[in-house]
Amino acid sequence: MKEDKIETISNLFEGKEIRSIWNSEKEDYFFSVVDVISVLTNSNIPRNYWSDLKRKLKEEGSQLHENIVQLKMTAQDGKLRSTDTLDTKGIFRLIESIPSPKAEPFKLWLANLGSERVDEVFDPEIAIDRAVEYYRRRGYSDKWIVDRLNEIVNRKGLTDVWKEGGIIEDKEYAILTNEIYKEWSGMKANEYKTFKGLRKESLRDNMTDVEVLLADLGETATRELAKEYKPYGLNQNKEIAKRGGRIAKNTRDNLEKELSKSVISNQNNLSYKYLNEKVKLKNRK
Repeated sequence: MKEDKIETISNLFEGKEIRSIWNSEKEDYFFSVVDVISVLTNSNIPRNYWSDLKRKLKEEGSQLHENIVQLKMTAQDGKLRSTDTLDTKGIFRLIESIPSPKAEPFKLWLANLGSERVDEVFDPEIAIDRAVEYYRRRGYSDKWIVDRLNEIVNRKGLTDVWKEGGIIEDKEYAILTNEIYKEWSGMKANEYKTFKGLRKESLRDNMTDVEVLLADLGETATRELAKEYKPYGLNQNKEIAKRGGRIAKNTRDNLEKELSKSVISNQNNLSYKYLNEKVKLKNRK
């Protein structure tokens, strides 16, 4: 694979240090608010600037204040101290609230991003072209890309069947997906990603051919079983998802018996490695 630059929000701040913490359960970064304010304003005391801005946002009824999470981060004196943090979406909303010339490039970038998404609504091929180019830059072959796009379409077929079975919330789709993965791999999807050393990256993009085959088999079997038995509601669909996952597990067991080794790999396609561990979040009340 080609060498990649890790694309996180920290890369947008011209090399300035923005302290961040990764939470694998929520699959998102949480960034120090005062660090962002320090970079984007001329304030000598960014903590006071944030205190005033936070009070103003609260008075205006902004929900941003409710999304603040306090986490312990290493301060300049080397000690761990609690500091206000926001997730990626929250940080972008914060930037939009800062009346500073230094924040204008970020606002322009966000505006361009929004414009691109609107263009994709009218011409979805733009989004597909962007995805193809993204994969090519990372060294994936055109054949791999075609197979990956087909997997995405097949996955949509499964979620459509789930929707017909009364599944409408994102967390329910995640629960059902985890039931399939647990049956054939022994891990939930987020646990599988941690096992492979991933964070926001796609699990499928970092699977071996055999792992992809098993994942596809589990989801395809679940889809066909759901079409046949027409389960309704989360509990009934969970049972079908487990059955679909077990079909993939049987295939895995047979293959591993012939190979005399596990087909579950902790290898990934990343050209970088994450160092810090998962941190549990404590929501600020």
